[in-house]
Amino acid sequence: MTTALPATHGSVLLVEDEEPVQKLVTVALRRDGYEVTLASNGKEALERVGEATPDLIVSDITMPEMDGFELLRQLRGNPATNAIPVIMLTAKDATEDVVAGLNLGADDYLAKPFRMVELLARVHAKIERPSVPKELVPRDRQTGLFGERLFREHVERELARATHGGSPGCLAYLELDEMSRICERLGARAEGEIARQVAELLQIGAGRLELAGRDASGRFTLLLPDMSLEVAQKRLGLLAVRIAGQTFTAGRERVRLTPTIGFAALAPDASAAQLHARAQIALSHAAAQLDIHPVRYAPSMETLEPGGEAHGKPSRAAGTRAATIWNSLRLPAQIALTLLFALVIPFFFYVAVGALGVDLTPPLYLALVLAMFGTAILISLEGVLALKRVDPPEEPGAPYPTASAIIACLLPNEAPIIVETIEAFLRVEYPGPLQIILAYNTPRDMPIEAVLQEIAQRDPRFMPLRVEGSTSKAQNINTALAEVRGEFVGIFDADHQPDPDSFTRAWRWLSNGYDVVQGHCLVRNGDASWVARLVAVEFESFYTVSHPGRARLHGFGIFGGSNGYWKTDRLRRTRMRGWMLTEDIDSSMRVVADGGKIISDPWLISRELATVTLKQVWTQRMRWAQGWLQVSYRHIKPNLQSPHLSWRQKFGIAHLLAWREIYPWISLQIFPILAYKLWWRGDAINWFVPFFFFTTLLMLSNGPAQIWFTYHLAHPEIRRHKRWFAAYYLLSVLFYIEWKNVIARVAHIKEAMGERNWVVTPRPRAKEV
Repeated sequence: MTTALPATHGSVLLVEDEEPVQKLVTVALRRDGYEVTLASNGKEALERVGEATPDLIVSDITMPEMDGFELLRQLRGNPATNAIPVIMLTAKDATEDVVAGLNLGADDYLAKPFRMVELLARVHAKIERPSVPKELVPRDRQTGLFGERLFREHVERELARATHGGSPGCLAYLELDEMSRICERLGARAEGEIARQVAELLQIGAGRLELAGRDASGRFTLLLPDMSLEVAQKRLGLLAVRIAGQTFTAGRERVRLTPTIGFAALAPDASAAQLHARAQIALSHAAAQLDIHPVRYAPSMETLEPGGEAHGKPSRAAGTRAATIWNSLRLPAQIALTLLFALVIPFFFYVAVGALGVDLTPPLYLALVLAMFGTAILISLEGVLALKRVDPPEEPGAPYPTASAIIACLLPNEAPIIVETIEAFLRVEYPGPLQIILAYNTPRDMPIEAVLQEIAQRDPRFMPLRVEGSTSKAQNINTALAEVRGEFVGIFDADHQPDPDSFTRAWRWLSNGYDVVQGHCLVRNGDASWVARLVAVEFESFYTVSHPGRARLHGFGIFGGSNGYWKTDRLRRTRMRGWMLTEDIDSSMRVVADGGKIISDPWLISRELATVTLKQVWTQRMRWAQGWLQVSYRHIKPNLQSPHLSWRQKFGIAHLLAWREIYPWISLQIFPILAYKLWWRGDAINWFVPFFFFTTLLMLSNGPAQIWFTYHLAHPEIRRHKRWFAAYYLLSVLFYIEWKNVIARVAHIKEAMGERNWVVTPRPRAKEV
C-alpha cells in the first residue's frame, strides 16, 4: 500500500512519444493535482514552453525530429528557460547517458521501467524545491551575499534612479589576488572559508543602502548608492586596508590576502552592462599594481594595458620629426618658463604696482630675508640635533622572529650587479630565520635567471620571483609581499649590500615600538668619478644630518626607498603605489598620517652605487623632485588634518611638503626686487643695516656649518676623504645648490604639463663595480 502525496497544483510539461507511457504518466500526475501539457518531441515541447512556462518538464530522450538531449541543450541555452527543472524519463540507462544528461543540465534522471510512486515523489520534490542555476540563485550559498542575477537587478534599478539627480554612487568589484594559488594548494573548500570571512568584513562600516554580492567567478561586488565618488573611494580604501590587515583561516593555515578594487560611477551615459564592464576594467588596472588602492574607471583605461602606457604609434613620419624637434626643445623651453615665472613676471608686477604709487618691495624684501633666515635656522637646528648619537635598545623587545628581505630588481638593467648583491645578502648574520626574495621583472628570458635558480637550489633562504607584467619597483614589492614569511621585512634596491648585523639592529628598533626604521645608504663607488664623490658627500649630508636631525626636530621620519625595514603587517596595509614617482615618500606620508612611527638610524648601514654622471643625476633628481611635488599636493591636507599628529609634527609636515616646494622659487626673488629698486627706481640700499647684515652673515655661514656637521657625522669610509668635502662645498657654492633648485622648478613645469616619466638609473657593468 502506498501513501498518496498531497496535491501541489503545479504545471508539468510531459514530452513523450510512446502513447502508453504518455497516458499512464498523465493519469497519475493529474490524479495528484498537477496540470499536464503534452508534447511528442522536443520541437513541439519548445512551442508549448513558448506559449506558457511550466513548473516542470518530464522528458524522454529518444524522440523524432528533436531528441531529449537537444531539447535540454536549447532550454539551458536560453536565459528565459534555463531555470525550468527537467527530469529525464528514458530507457537509456547506461552510465554515459546519465552523465551526459546531467552535464547538459538535467535536474534528475529516472530510467524506464520505473515505479510511478517514485516518479511522483521526484516531481513533487522538484516543484517544491526547484533547482536554480548558479547565476540565478538569489543568495550566494557560501557567503549569504546577493547572487549575481539579483545583484544585477539592483544595479539596474539604482542606475535608473541615479539618472534623475542626486549623488550617483558607484559599482565596485573586489578580487583577492592570492585566491587561485590558495585553492591550488588547499582545495576549493578554502575559497568558501575565506569568502565567508571576507563577507563579514564587507559589512563593517557599511551604509544602510549599500549592497554586497558575489558573482559566479567568485569576485565580490559592491553597490554604493547615493554617495559621492570621494566618499566612496574612502570607504573602499578603508575596506581594502581592513582586508589587507586581516589574517584569514583556510583549513589549518593562516593566510594574508591582497585585495584589488576597481569601481565606476553610476553614470547616466552607461547601461548596466557597460557599468559592470567599466568596473571590471578598473579592477584589471588595480590588479596590475597590487597596491590595495581602489582604482576609479577613466575612459583612458579603454586604450591602456593594465599598468601600462597608451597604445598607438605615430601615423606619419612628419609627426615623428615634429616630436623629435619638440623633445630637443622641451627642456630649454621649460627652463625658460621657470625664469619667466620666477624673475620676469615678478619684476613687471613690481613695475605695474609702482606705477600706481605703491612700492611693495620693502615689505617683500623683509619677508624674504626673514624666510631665508628662518630656513637657515631650521637647517642649523637639524644639524645640532643630529650630533647626538641615538642607538636602539641593547635587547630586542621580543625574540628574533623570521625576517624577510625584498630586493627589487629591473632586468636587464641590473643584471651585471645582481649576483654580487645576492651574495652580500647571503652573508647577513641574523639570529633568526632569514628569507631573501629577489622580486624582478624582465621583458624577455635572460641567462642570469638560470644563475638565480642555481643560487636558490644552493641556499634555500633565497627565492627568485619573476613578476610578470610588472613595469615598476612598486609592483615588484607588492607582488613579493604575498611570499613574505617574516614578521618584518627590509626593502632594498638591486645595488645595495647591507652590513651583516643590519637585520639584527633593525629588529631592536621595530620590536620596541617603531613601525619603520630607515637606515643609512652609504655610497661605495665614490672613486668612480667626481660626480660620484659629490653624491657620496651629499648622501652623508642626507642620512647622517638631515634625516635624523629633522626626525628629532619634527617628531617623524621618512622611508627613503631602500635600506628601510618595515613591520610586515604595516607594509601589507600601506603598500607601494606604482603611479607615484616617489612611492617611498608617498608610503611614508600615509604611515605618518595614520599615526605610525618612523625613525632614522645613521648606523644602520647598506652600501649602494652612486650615479656617476651629471646626466644621471639630472634624471634621477628630476624624478625625485617631481615625485616630492606629487606627494606634497596629495598628502599635505590629510596630514595636517590627521588626528594622530601633534602641532609640532604638523609644523614639520608643512615645512617638509609645502616649504620645500616654495623655497626654490622664493630663493630667486631677491633678483627682481633688487632690479626694481636699483635699476628701475635708482634707489640706494644700505647693505649694513644691522638686522640685514646679521641675517646675511648667518645665512652665509650656514653652508660651512652644514659641511662641518656632515664631516663630523659622516661614516669613516667617507670622512677619510677630506678633499671630497672641500670639493663638495666649493661646487655647491658655484653651481650645485642652484642646479638642484632649477631641477625643482622645472619639475613643477613638467608636472603641470602632465609629463611623468620614470627613467631607470643605468647600472655599471660588472667590471666597473
